[in-house]
Order: sequence, then structure tokens, then C-alpha cells
Amino acid sequence: MREQLKFYIDGAWVDPVSPRPHDVINPATEEAFARISLGSSADVDKAVAAAKRAFESWSQTSKQERAGYLEKIIGGLQKRMGETAEVISQQMGAPMWLANAAQAPSAIGHFAEALRLLNSYEFEYSMNGTRILREPVGVCGFITPWNWPANQVACKVAPALAVGCTMVLKPSELAPLDAMILAEVIHEAGVPAGVFNLVNGDGPSVGEALSRHPDIDMMSFTGSTRAGVLVAKAAAETVKRVAQELGGKSPNIVLDDADLQKAVSSGVISMMMNSGQSCNAPSRMLVPRAKHDQAAEIAAATAKMVKVMNPADAERGAIGPLANANQFQKVQALIQKGIDEGATVVAGGTGRPEGFNRGYFVRPTVFANVTNDMTIAKEEIFGPVLAILPYDTEEEAIRIANDTPYGLSSYVQSSSEEHAQKVARRIRAGNVHINGAGPDFQAPFGGYKQSGNGREWGEFGLEEFLETKAAFGWGAA
Repeated sequence: MREQLKFYIDGAWVDPVSPRPHDVINPATEEAFARISLGSSADVDKAVAAAKRAFESWSQTSKQERAGYLEKIIGGLQKRMGETAEVISQQMGAPMWLANAAQAPSAIGHFAEALRLLNSYEFEYSMNGTRILREPVGVCGFITPWNWPANQVACKVAPALAVGCTMVLKPSELAPLDAMILAEVIHEAGVPAGVFNLVNGDGPSVGEALSRHPDIDMMSFTGSTRAGVLVAKAAAETVKRVAQELGGKSPNIVLDDADLQKAVSSGVISMMMNSGQSCNAPSRMLVPRAKHDQAAEIAAATAKMVKVMNPADAERGAIGPLANANQFQKVQALIQKGIDEGATVVAGGTGRPEGFNRGYFVRPTVFANVTNDMTIAKEEIFGPVLAILPYDTEEEAIRIANDTPYGLSSYVQSSSEEHAQKVARRIRAGNVHINGAGPDFQAPFGGYKQSGNGREWGEFGLEEFLETKAAFGWGAA
């Protein structure tokens, strides 16, 4: 049993004020493999005080100084990438191939991008005789999820460090170990005490205390829309800045001129990646009604080829379990809801895949004949479950795509790039993937509507952590 019961506060690993042991469960075995402690508002107070003290000097460091620390952190993460991948797999079920190929390296990618930007970003410039100063926002509170843990931690911590902010991180209590490795790397890099602090805990005890704390200047939250609302309400009392990356129900519009085989099969594979536990997963596939049955056949055949395997020995392309018991129960209930509401199961269904009698494994599932008023078309399932919706006209496809409270991501498939671009302009979402294009760490990531506010990644993400000051008469005689 791996035990990491301390918190990282003010440059040291310290005991919680009131320890509450908490088991970290391996979703493939349903057994505890590690133990942490959950914190309290008293721990948050200590961490915020440390961050507030450190801000005075850290905010005044030079770009060159901060770049040097980022370089050391990148080196430390590279040395520990294998260990990071292993704990990510153990704590949230990602197959080792995915943990090694994407989950763990994403953290290095965000730190590398923050370093690149720091070296080139102009924090001051003159405009019409006025000096514009871009300054760090202050002490930041971070709450991160379990589905892409290292990625979501790094895309907040890296730019915040780069611009001169200090911070308190609360990683998901279900997947905290990669963040604790990062804390060790930051410590070994020599980052001054109090700049980065980590307090484990749950939402009601630590998350709310961070959000309400009067000395936190900004909250950055990634998670469910429901939890994001609670963070925003708690933060409103002190009028702090709030950035949120929340849920999604992303449409994947297969236009009439698309290569149906390629578009549908790639859409299924993209949906099943990470066991469907990605906020930007293409969970609603919209296809021309005349091609619906053919698309359903292609999707079913593709889904049946997706292997479900134990994370430790999964082959490339295979998926692992869902990350936790609550998610498993939610996904099973929503699959049943789809059946009850009349959608057609063409692959998968309820229950574990053949050969599994334990672990939070789910059958890759495809529903056809879905209408946009069905629960499985409206709610974020966050599992390997695809809904196929037929449409009669392109206008209807765009209307269905936008008929959602979410707006994080979207996908458009067409044999004509110009056609795809025309449709992409009309989708109300923060991201559009055209013909299978992947993400870009230099581009902004974030959503419209109830998918959140603010942006992460690249220059847009860096600027979330900056205040803007106008100095009038700068340089006047």
C-alpha cells in the first residue's frame, strides 16, 4: 500500500491539521492501492497564507528566473514520466499504452508550451502614450479532475508559474498521485517556498474553502457543470476571477459528402478513447437520414472491434475501465435509460464485457435511432457510449448540434474543406475539429455556454492569469 498522507505547504511536506485517511481505489481491481489524507479549511488557510507571502517576491522575479525553474521542472517530469504514467493508470484506469503515449506526456507538453511563451511574451508595451502592463493575477486556487489528471493540473500550474502567480492545488481525491509527483518535482527544482502548494481533499471540505477564501484572487476549475456552479457561487462573495472548463456533449456532424466509412469509424474510435471519459468526446454523431442505417452498421462493427482489457497489459487501442464506482453506476443507468426511451442498441449494452466479473469495465456501446430529446442525447454520459442521430437537412444538423446547453467541442466531417469550414463557423462551441484534426497545445481550449468560461492552453491560457494595468503619462517629461 502506497501511503502519502502529507500535504505540500510552504516548501515542505507537512501533516494535515486533522488527518482523514482516504483510500485510492484501482478501478480495474476495485481494491485500494494507495492512501492519502483529506484536508480541511484549516489546511487551506495554511496553504493560502503561504502562497500570499510568496507572491510578494515571486511576482517580481524576472522572466529569465522563472524560465530557469520551468526548465528544471520539465527535466524532472521527463525523468519521472514512467512513474507518472503508472500511477495515472492505477488510479483512474487508463491503459498503460495511453498513459505512456498521452496522459503523462501531456504535462510535459503544457510546461514546454508555457516556457516557449514565457520566452517570447511581451508583458509590457506602449499604446498611444500609455504603458500597458500585464501583471500576475495573484494567488490562484486550482481544482482538477480525475479523467486527464496530469494534463489538467499542468495546463493550470505551468502558465500560472510562468507569469508569476502563486497557487494552491486541490487535485481530485480519486486521482491525486500524479499531482503529488509534480509537487516533488517542483520542490526538487528549487521553486521558492509557498509558490506552489498542494492540499488533498474533497469538494465540500477543501474545494469550497478555496473558492470562498478571501485571499484567493482567482479560481480555475475543471470538472462537472454542477460542481462548477458551486465553485462560482462560492467565489462570487469575494468577486474573484473564475475560469471554468466544464462538461460537454459534443456533436460530430457527418455531412452528406463525407467518406461515410472513414468518418463514422474514426468517430467511434475517438469516442471510445480514454473509455469515453473526455469532456470533448464526440458523443453525438449526426448523419444524413438516408445513410443512418449504413452508418449504424459501420459504427457497430467498429465498436465491436474495440477491445476492453486490463490497463496493465492492454494493447494499443484497447480501453480500460471507468475511473470509479460512481461513474460506472451512472453510465450503466444511462445505457439502460437509452434502452427504456426507445433508442436501438447496435453494439454493447448494459453489464460488464465478457470475461470481467469485477472492475469498472463497460461494454463499448452504440445507440442508433436516437432523437435529441432522449436522455442519452442530452446528458453527458462520460463513458464509451455513442449516440447516432439522423438528420434530414444540413440546416437541421446544425440546429441539432447547437440544441444543447453545452458548447465545449464539436466535429465536422466532409470531403470538401470549404464545406466543413462553412458549417464549423455556425457551431456554437469553443473548439471545432475538421476532418479528424487533433488538438493543439498552442491553441485555446474551452467552451461556450454551460461548458464554461475562459480558455486554457497556449497564449490564451497564459493570459487568463494576467491582470491588465494602464499607466498613464508613462515616460512623460
